[in-house]
Amino acid sequence: MGQKKFYIKNMVCPRCIMSVRDIFRRNGIEPEDVQLGTVTVADPCPGHQDPGDGATGNGAVMDSIRKELEAYGFEMLDDRKMQTVERIRTGVIEYVRNPEIQERTKLSDYLQDRCLKEYSSLSKMFTEMKGMTIEKYCILQKVEYVRELLFYGELSIGEIAALLHYSSPAHLSSQFKSVTGMSPSAFRQLKGKKLIPIDSI
Repeated sequence: MGQKKFYIKNMVCPRCIMSVRDIFRRNGIEPEDVQLGTVTVADPCPGHQDPGDGATGNGAVMDSIRKELEAYGFEMLDDRKMQTVERIRTGVIEYVRNPEIQERTKLSDYLQDRCLKEYSSLSKMFTEMKGMTIEKYCILQKVEYVRELLFYGELSIGEIAALLHYSSPAHLSSQFKSVTGMSPSAFRQLKGKKLIPIDSI
């Protein structure tokens, strides 16, 4: 028996992984693996019907999964280019939030290995589809992670700068202010108020 991989848009955290896993289980499919942006199941799986492949099987199970995913803010991607862009996006998130990966490799090499394509091709595709460069998206995700660490954690700005491999606390502060419009110390004083995702500001 082989495997089938589904690509899911808008997965950003471990809680998303749990939610997506539960959606598949509720519909009678036990995933073999769930990662940011992907769900791997046994192939063939109940009710699966690839778009445009001429299959005539019952697609009710997958239709139900798609609807549940959309209700939770996710989306199952069928377009191969969109699948690749989603792999880039989730790859950037994983890279930013795993400092040990940053110690081992550059972002460009990490994404090449993850997507099995040259970085120049990935960069061009991402910019065309998302309207920003991979580097710009990486900065936004780093600042988002800094916001969470400032808001919920007890690390100092210097400790956060070291953890996320900034060249200095001053570099972190400058980048943070350019994205959010305030310094890290000013943001930290907002602790106790609701944290709004950076892409919603």
